[in-house]
Amino acid sequence: MNVLLCSINTLKRLYDISAVEVGQHFYWQIGGFQVHAQVLITSWVVIAILLISAVLVVRNPQTIPTFGQNFFEYVLEFIRDVSKTQIGEEYGPWVPFIGTMFLFIFVSNWSGALLPWKIIQLPHGELAAPTNDINTTVALALLTSIAYFYAGLSKKGLAYFGKYIQPTPILLPINILEDFTKPLSLSFRLFGNILADELVVVVLVSLVPLVVPIPVMFLGLFTSGIQALIFATLAAAYIGESMEGHH
Repeated sequence: MNVLLCSINTLKRLYDISAVEVGQHFYWQIGGFQVHAQVLITSWVVIAILLISAVLVVRNPQTIPTFGQNFFEYVLEFIRDVSKTQIGEEYGPWVPFIGTMFLFIFVSNWSGALLPWKIIQLPHGELAAPTNDINTTVALALLTSIAYFYAGLSKKGLAYFGKYIQPTPILLPINILEDFTKPLSLSFRLFGNILADELVVVVLVSLVPLVVPIPVMFLGLFTSGIQALIFATLAAAYIGESMEGHH
């Protein structure tokens, strides 16, 4: 009997940890603005992970790279390949931006899946991956949109806006609408996939034993990485498109 009660309590604790609180947030007041504190906290953790990793790797570079240095060189080469493929020969200045987007989203998604955020109790809401908040994905998409316009204007000046009336002025409203839907598409694609993956795991944990959702959680790690790659690839493609001047 005691073993049965212990098992029930253990499963209840696992269920509580896996639960998702929808529509609840822990707010901070900063300079008259109300912000989602849990998103700031987890974002700071992700940024700290990236900064500490970078410092540890570059503080003592070796001619014959160690495992850590070799891994980060591979990541850098991968990001450069993505940027060059989508942007073209002028990809160099955009590698830091594309790399930042990819690494922040990748580490954010994996931190939501691997770190036990829900063990830390907040007065309201819960800690989760920063990309699990629509405000974060919208901010990333808007940054991409700003970079998109900056790339076109810096390359062509005011002549950049001539693309809106090509190949015919009749398409002006459609061309303008296209530029507004690009950040919207990026934001909802990232947010929707991350939230859907988390909800699937929660539903499976509530319906079946824990051994079944575990493979799904590992699959979620893979899809989280794919989402980071898709976002970075599309961001680079939009920047390359604005510099080339065609759709």
